[in-house]
Amino acid sequence: MNFPADLKYSKEHEWVRVEGNTGTIGITDFAQKELGDIVYVEVESVGENFDKDAVFGTVEAVKTVSDLFMPIAGKVLEKNSALNDKPETVNTDPYGQGWMIKIEIKDAAELSGLMDAEAYKAHVGA
Repeated sequence: MNFPADLKYSKEHEWVRVEGNTGTIGITDFAQKELGDIVYVEVESVGENFDKDAVFGTVEAVKTVSDLFMPIAGKVLEKNSALNDKPETVNTDPYGQGWMIKIEIKDAAELSGLMDAEAYKAHVGA
């Protein structure tokens, strides 16, 4: 399993890559393995503001549907439209082309409440 050191992780298995005041968010390698084959990603929240832990969309796998939670508060700037045609990209490249949304970070201090790669690894028992 992959745990990139440059990311921050939530207990709900989302990751954040911070670049300036923008955060790119997706689900972790652990989460996509637990879900199995992903067949649909629904994010209809571009332009909306979300608090930390709010649901910003869903990911559907063959056997289950799971909510997507905001790891930090922010305004959704963009969704990964490529996932409309190729949702399986989340399975094959969860930290790269499988990203889900980009947000404008509302409060960078919330990042300190997220886990680093080592803490997340321990959280999932890897």
